[in-house]
Amino acid sequence: MNLRYIVPLIAVTLLFLVSYLGAQVSAMQYVLGVVVPYVAILTFVLGFAYRVINWSRSPVPFSIPTTGGQQKSLPWVRHSKFDSPVKGWQIVVRMALEILTFRSLFRNTRMKLNQGGRLSYQLEIFLWVGALAFHYAFLVVLIRHLRFFTDPVPFFVQLVENIDGFFRVEIIYPAFKFGVPGVYLSSFVLLAAVSYLFFRRLFVRQVKYISIASDYFPLFLIFGIALSGILMRYFTKTDVTAAKELTLGLVTFRPTIPEGIGAIFFVHVFLVSILIAYFPFSKLMHLGGVFLSPTRNMPTDTRARRHVNPWNYPVPVHTYDEYEDEFREKMVEVGLPVEKMPEPAAAEEPEQAEEKE
Repeated sequence: MNLRYIVPLIAVTLLFLVSYLGAQVSAMQYVLGVVVPYVAILTFVLGFAYRVINWSRSPVPFSIPTTGGQQKSLPWVRHSKFDSPVKGWQIVVRMALEILTFRSLFRNTRMKLNQGGRLSYQLEIFLWVGALAFHYAFLVVLIRHLRFFTDPVPFFVQLVENIDGFFRVEIIYPAFKFGVPGVYLSSFVLLAAVSYLFFRRLFVRQVKYISIASDYFPLFLIFGIALSGILMRYFTKTDVTAAKELTLGLVTFRPTIPEGIGAIFFVHVFLVSILIAYFPFSKLMHLGGVFLSPTRNMPTDTRARRHVNPWNYPVPVHTYDEYEDEFREKMVEVGLPVEKMPEPAAAEEPEQAEEKE
């Protein structure tokens, strides 16, 4: 067994059990439904702000954008504007494509060694689709949940909810007719996407080799959140009105614990709170880091403008001419080549010559 995913799985399971058992006690319901969410949100805000401010203060003395196309150079060479942007609006488009469509991930390739020692490269299309499905399903789920925190509910929340829950099942019997609650596709897409990302880390050898416990923990946590949400909607009884009363109380800073909220609701809130508090200290912070990435938000203009390290400062130097002037005679004595031969010694005076004779 691999402890790198067993330990996070045990940790999430314990969190689930602790919150479920704690929800059976009325005093613990206030802790799980009020205290823990407030602490988690405060931790998230402070941690997120600290990480972003710290990154923004990091110096970037060099031009280091990653490129996937031709840089602007000669007039007759076609310039790839969005892969090697030069102007501000080109950088904005590149960032938008990266954030909204995961453009660099779409072009990601995987190297494979075939029989005979021949290398082949394959596009990671399934990874791109899985990442898109995961992020957009998560976004839709977040938008849908805004109806619990707003009164009246904004029109765009209702629109997203109607589109996401267009699929409704009705079961008809001869004696009676009843319907199943509208199925929100985003919930099941999120569950499937998280499962895919987990199994990819589990069965792809290269990914498994570099995966650590902190990579598995948020996956299990999100899986538990999605699963508890599905349980609340389709299998267990939860008073939606009471749940909204609790969430509105949190937003308006008048927290209260209404009667009739099931234990699974507190499990769901507790797991969401753990994810929110864990967010700033994990790799999930790429949500904020992508906007500050110098490999993405810098112009590719190294051919048009010279980039000099601003940290350079004047230092005393000893030129070669000064070195040769200082050691020319000794260099000549040992046979080292010099650019300028030493001047011949001045002729001795006649009186000194006579004395020597």
